[in-house]
Amino acid sequence: MLSAIINSKLIIADTIVENKVVIFDEKIHSIVDKDRLPKNVKVIDVDGAYLGGGFIDIHIHGSGGSDVMDATKESLETISESIVKNGTTSFLATTMTMDLHSIEKALENIQVNASSVNGANILGAHMEGPFINPKKCGAQDKKYIIDPDTSFIDRYKDIIKMITLAPEVEGADAFVKYIKKHYPHIILSVGHSDATYEQTMHALDLGIDHATHLGNAMNVMHHRAPGVIGAVLDSDITCDVIADRIHLHDATLRTFWCIKKERLMLITDSMRAGCMCEGSYDLGGQVVNVEKGKATLQNGQLAGSVLRLNEALRNMREITDISIPQALFCVTEAPARKLGIKKGRIEEGYDADMVVFDENFDILLTIVDGQIKYKKGA
Repeated sequence: MLSAIINSKLIIADTIVENKVVIFDEKIHSIVDKDRLPKNVKVIDVDGAYLGGGFIDIHIHGSGGSDVMDATKESLETISESIVKNGTTSFLATTMTMDLHSIEKALENIQVNASSVNGANILGAHMEGPFINPKKCGAQDKKYIIDPDTSFIDRYKDIIKMITLAPEVEGADAFVKYIKKHYPHIILSVGHSDATYEQTMHALDLGIDHATHLGNAMNVMHHRAPGVIGAVLDSDITCDVIADRIHLHDATLRTFWCIKKERLMLITDSMRAGCMCEGSYDLGGQVVNVEKGKATLQNGQLAGSVLRLNEALRNMREITDISIPQALFCVTEAPARKLGIKKGRIEEGYDADMVVFDENFDILLTIVDGQIKYKKGA
């Protein structure tokens, strides 16, 4: 049976449209004028709230007390059901730098169980490491860092959609060339890197075309040595940021937005403490303390976040001149285009992943594949 959403402020591209009706089942069938509402459809009246495409998080390790590295069906289900309440309708389950056996177990678990979750859809895996620079390991355990290995990727080519690596490490050039030749669907992203501006630009020439949590776990931008940040800002590649107002100064977020615009994506980089209470949690075998929205290792190092994607949108609205459609683009169309999928946009033929929210980005309704997965107050 078809459903119809009425009385919404519909976000299409960079505009907000009223008096339109969205007709859908698992796909979006059409967008029609309000006076052309078909008969025999299930009507969903959102009473003037905003309606946009479902949020896509391309970098999330965990939420709701579970982590991708737990490598169980239950952990993926918990993450999926936890984040759908925040408007996230699909995500890349993100692994981290641990021993290869643990990473393999996590990837195999995603291969087997990604299609069976009941909340936000799992689009594949994002490998954050282990091919990174120990000087910029952040909260990743440096003892597990290894040189890039293409044979490892070959075994999981169907599920890996993105790899974060340091382009200056031994073997990175050959690795990038191999992946771009054999698996062009895999996004290669610079991150956890101490590369110079010149090394980074060389890597972009080879095929790296994204940057992971720009400004974090990379060298600082100096006026005579702009490093990774300078190269990313001086190029047309896409990038993502953790807009929790902890990982980056407000002025830095404003600068990144002003320069990158539609090439900027918002991520959570959430760990298992996401959507949970303050306290102590595990991250890759290390203890993480969460207090006042900040997740740190015992040495004070930032350890991912507990950010929710709708909070990132709210933060960007508060500290920049970004409009609601522009903000939404950062978590919908931008990541969808990068992944080459028909999501993130309310348009005929696209997947019916949609989110209803208010002026404050509080989530009122989340629809995944045409099914209501979360309704506030229900």
